[in-house]
Amino acid sequence: MGKTSVLSPSRLERLLQMDELLRSKRRITQPILAEKLEVTERTIRNDLRFLECHFNAPLKYTKKQGWYYIDDNWQLPNVSLSIGELFALTLGARMLESYAGSAYEKELQSSIERLSERLPEPTWVNLQQLADERIVFRSGAQMNLNPEIWQNLLEACRSSKRIWIHYYAATRNKFSERVVEPYLLHVYRATNPYLIGFCQKRQEMRWFRIDRIQQIKVLDESFERDPNFHAQTYLDQIFQAEVGGKPVPVSIWFDAANAPFIRERRWHLTQEITEHDDGSLTLHLVSGGLNELKRWVLGYGKGAVVKEPVELVNLVKSEVEGMSQHYNLLEVSNHVM
Repeated sequence: MGKTSVLSPSRLERLLQMDELLRSKRRITQPILAEKLEVTERTIRNDLRFLECHFNAPLKYTKKQGWYYIDDNWQLPNVSLSIGELFALTLGARMLESYAGSAYEKELQSSIERLSERLPEPTWVNLQQLADERIVFRSGAQMNLNPEIWQNLLEACRSSKRIWIHYYAATRNKFSERVVEPYLLHVYRATNPYLIGFCQKRQEMRWFRIDRIQQIKVLDESFERDPNFHAQTYLDQIFQAEVGGKPVPVSIWFDAANAPFIRERRWHLTQEITEHDDGSLTLHLVSGGLNELKRWVLGYGKGAVVKEPVELVNLVKSEVEGMSQHYNLLEVSNHVM
């Protein structure tokens, strides 16, 4: 037997799945393995070579049978998986459990249970108990993510196929039908899943909340991705979960009480901070997502003041004036009662 090796949890899980497929008595080829395991054929070639070189797997390929084991009695040996790696997966499962409707909750739990079989039972029990009793994950608002819609989106992104969606736009309280070229699935703060793609109707890149997609069809129409689109560069230009128009300089003053909360995080790739003698600071960044910035600034109440651009100043001012009118009306009604 060849030497053992410490594997990443993801590769170990993939080798376990590959082992099952090779024993299935079906014709298994590299393209079939790549499709089933959702990886490239190059990854499959590397994994097959890994099985042969490190574990002396008795693999053989024929055009008629595909890949198979010439010795059915050969077993994949125990592979070293550290307690820390398995505990990280256990915590990942707990995090997913805190978000209702997670598309991969069952799959991750199944993977962890299979991997746990390679640790002594008392060790696994201790990990479970520690995760259950000492570490608690809580989400904010829960999302309802349809697993079938999610899987269709993954397939469309992977194969570069256009999709038809029946979509509910919450901002307009209307339903619409769209044909979209899916570029990217972006999950913000774990409970805000977005599809980013080129909308045929609007002729521009648009964002669609995945949990607002009512129906989906993967069309038999391929599309060419814009070679100038780079996911990380695109996401770096937005503020939190909103993509706006042309990026503009933004400056927001925070008082001394709120300044520590601003200093401790990286809110935007372009951010710079100007410190003031009284303990307050001014946050500078460049972004086009002004509505998201408006909501964020309002969360700090009187402790934050927008200095620029004038469009954002007016958005916040209008919101504050509207809120003030509501509370004035409430005060009047209370006096009347």
